[in-house]
Amino acid sequence: MKLATWNVNSLNVRLGHVLEWLQANPVDALCLQELKLPDEKFPHAALEAIGYHACWAGQKTYNGVAILSKSEPLDVQRNIPGYDDPQQRIIAATLPDAQGRPVRVISAYCPNGQAVDSDKYVYKLDWFGALQRWLGREMAAHPDLAILGDYNVAPTDADVHDPVAWAGGILVSDPERQAFQDLLDLGLRDTFRLFEQPPKIFSWWDYRMMSFRRNAGVRIDHILATPDLAARCLGCQVDKVPRGWEKPSDHAPVVAEFAPGDRL
Repeated sequence: MKLATWNVNSLNVRLGHVLEWLQANPVDALCLQELKLPDEKFPHAALEAIGYHACWAGQKTYNGVAILSKSEPLDVQRNIPGYDDPQQRIIAATLPDAQGRPVRVISAYCPNGQAVDSDKYVYKLDWFGALQRWLGREMAAHPDLAILGDYNVAPTDADVHDPVAWAGGILVSDPERQAFQDLLDLGLRDTFRLFEQPPKIFSWWDYRMMSFRRNAGVRIDHILATPDLAARCLGCQVDKVPRGWEKPSDHAPVVAEFAPGDRL
């Protein structure tokens, strides 16, 4: 089972890129973030034409998440239950692997936070707390669970092109990194770090200052998996190719592959 995540930074602008990428990389599910369109504008017909179902939570201009999948998504959950938030940042669904074993897949667009100690930063940390509490319940109900998305956190200095320049700033501050660690403390595994990786592998590069050309990026897009699912992970890579396309998203897709589990 191949699962992928990609912050497309406007599905209206990047729909052609998504269709092209899926046809070249027919993953079982692709989690999208920053749709930046309302529900009624979601391009489900174009995705159905290439063999993908979809569930989504849209929002005009900002945010928005989706799961595109070869199989029909079941038990769809929109947003974090019990957390009052008008921003559309979570969509979850259950999908079968090749043996028919259910895998809970969550697409997450975590808050950016804007600047350390800002109101948006306080919201970010509060949102992560709500996410952690909900994930604990989800993991108890779903032994095979993956939460994919733009976490807006670079977990370690190895995930930042210049740790000294970024030190203490947004995406790398100690409270943000602790919020990410709190998710790992639930038992989730960062699938990228399950494997030996080359240095300086990132998933986001600023549009400015020729950042992509200089590989001046950060790794903030992650695929976390429960222990049972992580034990079957065969690999995890960042696909930098679409970041070099014309008018790209500032993020690149991240892909993880999992061996099927025994049928329940």
